[in-house]
Amino acid sequence: MHLDHTHPHTDRHDGPSAVSADAHRPDGTRRALRIGLGGPVGSGKTATVAALCRALRAELSLAVVTNDIYTREDADFLLREAVLPAERITAVETGACPHTAIRDDISANLEAVEDLEDEVGPLDLVLVESGGDNLTATFSRGLVDAQIFVIDVAGGDDIPRKGGPGVTTADLLVVNKTDLAPHVGSDLARMAADAKAQRAGLPVVFQSLRSEDGVSAVAAWVRGQLAAWTA
Repeated sequence: MHLDHTHPHTDRHDGPSAVSADAHRPDGTRRALRIGLGGPVGSGKTATVAALCRALRAELSLAVVTNDIYTREDADFLLREAVLPAERITAVETGACPHTAIRDDISANLEAVEDLEDEVGPLDLVLVESGGDNLTATFSRGLVDAQIFVIDVAGGDDIPRKGGPGVTTADLLVVNKTDLAPHVGSDLARMAADAKAQRAGLPVVFQSLRSEDGVSAVAAWVRGQLAAWTA
């Protein structure tokens, strides 16, 4: 099943951005909110997805689509961690640069999302994880309603200053692995200032999944997006 995937332009600086022209399925039921997670290789996208699943699975009906070029590695990790029942996790093998399947030719991801809704729905939330990409990675608004971009302190504290569409335009920027900052010489205050300068008021979260509160700030942001979606 394929939906009409046209989306209106929205001002993402003014509150939650989860607004779409195709909020309902052909049968009249509301479709799931779709949130994309992108970022460089090793930044912690899959770990963040796993933590979000653990934080939200008791209160929401959710599913995950992962993207890898030639493998199911990220999906297999989520399955091994048992973050969701196996039928709620599916994988897309892109066979090309990751951004191709999330921005340019989104048909395989759309089919995966819609198949999940058909098979295990109704769903409240679908998380779509990109394969590891660079700072230009963004999701098509025909695929997701909001997007998270994950970077990590080990990549260098100049990453926010370098910008790129992923850093500057994502609905939420996550600076991950803050616990490593003292070990890799990253200045978190500098990263925060640079991110603020680059993002024109869009939110930034610093997180360490090794800490007690872990993914709580990102989970709270997701809840806010879902509240706007269902309002």
